[in-house]
Amino acid sequence: MRAQADERNHPDLSAALDHLLSSGGKRVRPALGLLVGRMFGAPMEKLVSLGAAVEMLHTATLVHDDLIDGSLLRRGTPTLNARWSPAATVLTGDFLFARAAKLAAEADHLPLMKLFAETLAVIVNGELTQLFSARGLVSRENYYQRIYAKTASLFEMSTRAAAMVSLASEEEIESMRVFGYETGMAFQIMDDVLDFSGDQVAVGKPLGSDLLQGLVTLPALYYAESHPNDDDVRLLKDGGWGNRERMERLVESIRNSDAVSLALREARQRVDGALSVLGQFPVSGERSALSELAGYIIDRNS
Repeated sequence: MRAQADERNHPDLSAALDHLLSSGGKRVRPALGLLVGRMFGAPMEKLVSLGAAVEMLHTATLVHDDLIDGSLLRRGTPTLNARWSPAATVLTGDFLFARAAKLAAEADHLPLMKLFAETLAVIVNGELTQLFSARGLVSRENYYQRIYAKTASLFEMSTRAAAMVSLASEEEIESMRVFGYETGMAFQIMDDVLDFSGDQVAVGKPLGSDLLQGLVTLPALYYAESHPNDDDVRLLKDGGWGNRERMERLVESIRNSDAVSLALREARQRVDGALSVLGQFPVSGERSALSELAGYIIDRNS
């Protein structure tokens, strides 16, 4: 997947795109799309374009996320905004969005383009919600909305779109949408679990980093719900997440409670739901691979 193939691209833009697209990543979303599409007999050329479009869209959201969050490292590698001005970083993200749309259009399927646009709108709306009204908010409804917008919507699009460009029925397309939704929700919950329980080097960021920014994820929700009178929880709710010493103490309290294991249990339940949907389809190599990929989501350490 090389976004710089057009010789008209600015040389610095081409270098930035090489850096972004070669910096690693799990490529879970395109893998899901390829496997779902092959399970339903979709043309490989359409699935390749779709997988590249999904990964390009994901990369674009990461570029903007890192700028918004002020992140200087991702997976131990300097982010684009650590090297470029905010204006140049935004424009690079915009370029990636445009190339992702072009790749999606290569599937030559109008409903797919509508789905692509709707998913992008969901992602951007979720970013705005997180930016303006999520910090310090202890709310399951807000949390689930945020992780759907941030992560599950793109998983959902990947599996649904792959079924859409195949010979799948409407019922099968809906089943694949649910499969993508459940695996995406599990993936983000697992990310949030690892934010408290993972290895800092493997995760690539300080443990508890979301909470230190005032973002309440599922382990923190479980802890806050069972410890409403904890002084640090109260401070968080009152907008005190800027008190780093107190928030670091809260991170340790969460790590030493059963909140992390409860969140992990919820991630497993999501995967079980996805596997239940998958079990409706005939046994095949693709179905087995999808099952293994869903299991990997909760067994990973980064």
